[in-house]
Amino acid sequence: MAPYNNPEPNSSLTRNPALPRPRRNVAVILAGGVGSRMGLDIPKQFVPVAGRTSLEYTVEVFQCCPIIDDIVVMMEPGFIARAGELLPLTRYDKLRGIHAGGADRNETSYLALTLIQDREANVIFHDAVRPLIDSDVIRACVTALDEFGAVDTAIPSADTIIEVDERDFITAVPPRARLRRGQTPQAFRFPIISAAYDLARKDPGFAATDDCSVVLKYLPEVPIFVVPGDEANIKITHPIDIHLADKLFQLKHKKPGARPAPVDLRGSTVLILGGSTGIGAELARQLEAEGAAVVTHSRTGSGTFVQDRQCVSSALAAAAGAYGKVDHVVLTAGVLTVGPLTELTDEQLHHDVDVNLMAAFIVAQESHRYLAATKGSLTLYASSSYTRGRANYTVYSATKAAIVNLTQALADEWGDAGIRVNCISPSRTATPMRTKAFGAEAQESLLQASTVAAASARVLGSDMTGQIIDVRLPRTDPLNEADTELVGTP
Repeated sequence: MAPYNNPEPNSSLTRNPALPRPRRNVAVILAGGVGSRMGLDIPKQFVPVAGRTSLEYTVEVFQCCPIIDDIVVMMEPGFIARAGELLPLTRYDKLRGIHAGGADRNETSYLALTLIQDREANVIFHDAVRPLIDSDVIRACVTALDEFGAVDTAIPSADTIIEVDERDFITAVPPRARLRRGQTPQAFRFPIISAAYDLARKDPGFAATDDCSVVLKYLPEVPIFVVPGDEANIKITHPIDIHLADKLFQLKHKKPGARPAPVDLRGSTVLILGGSTGIGAELARQLEAEGAAVVTHSRTGSGTFVQDRQCVSSALAAAAGAYGKVDHVVLTAGVLTVGPLTELTDEQLHHDVDVNLMAAFIVAQESHRYLAATKGSLTLYASSSYTRGRANYTVYSATKAAIVNLTQALADEWGDAGIRVNCISPSRTATPMRTKAFGAEAQESLLQASTVAAASARVLGSDMTGQIIDVRLPRTDPLNEADTELVGTP
């Protein structure tokens, strides 16, 4: 295993040459497991989850995380070639190599350290079979290394933890308030983790379950800071974990925070299909206030039918002709028919499916060339009903679930073209469509269209892709659990 050495500075940072060079951040993906507890004949990191392997998902998160400079994958010997097929350098340009791991986790970590020639780097260890890791957690770990030499990731224990003896009798029940469930990443300044492993390898009785345990045992004077993890950051270890991870990929939530906006909306051209009322109209108003050029089309406003290819094509061509480009395409149009499925006519079924689903296919196809030219984004809309079908609006629920899958598939399919694809999924929102379907409702139980529009604008002004952005009422509302702050998804 030849060591790698990449002396180039972190290209994501602009610095004064007179200032000290920031430490490089090297992610080590530990992919040495063989899946024995799952009864598999292939490593568990190669088991498909939500259409791809957990190895691909995990490496992609670190690839897309701006704070990470280099990635090293430590692989089960015998599967390095297969990993190379899944991780082409054309897509993962931060990948510095795929190397054989050791006999156990600690030997694999040690071997990874021997490959890193930059003795001042930060080293971030992460399990390949934790594919739901969020970039915000990675960033928190690396940021903590500015102050601490060792950092762990953990979440509070929801369960009471008991200690038993060799005969399975309880010997202690530790206070739950001080207990945490460990996850990865675990991050270290290189000199600290290297020194800990040097001492450990001199100990004939050396045994540890993770890398922080090595520092805790052999460098007890080094404080290990703990950053909050994520409940969704599960480790795929048992067969049921595959099914849980598959569902979590659909439902996993993320808060983008207060508008990081690496994409500047001023001067952007935004085409909103379904922009005459409700969320679309509010979004147009807010984007125009930010300095974007907004073009709106709708059935009632301009005679544009989103399920009609010619209408969509003409709307895109007109926007591009007027402003020279199309940066963002937003499809807010939808229809909600209430009633038992058995009572819907063929005409109603076709209309609802066409507007709620076929339109998204058509808009995506027609938008692609414009968005590829600008490295822009496509934003679709689902509903909170995508997580579970609702009686008496079955077609709406089913099509919104399909929109979620379409978003995730397109984000993957269009990633190489630089097109971002996201989906906004608001809870019950005060719109004319909802009023027509359900009549008057208590306003305090509904989101306002302006709130959903503000969340949508923040997504347009971010670098997100493949996210399902749930927008919810505040936690103070007993009917809802999440924030209005955007709760988003890959």
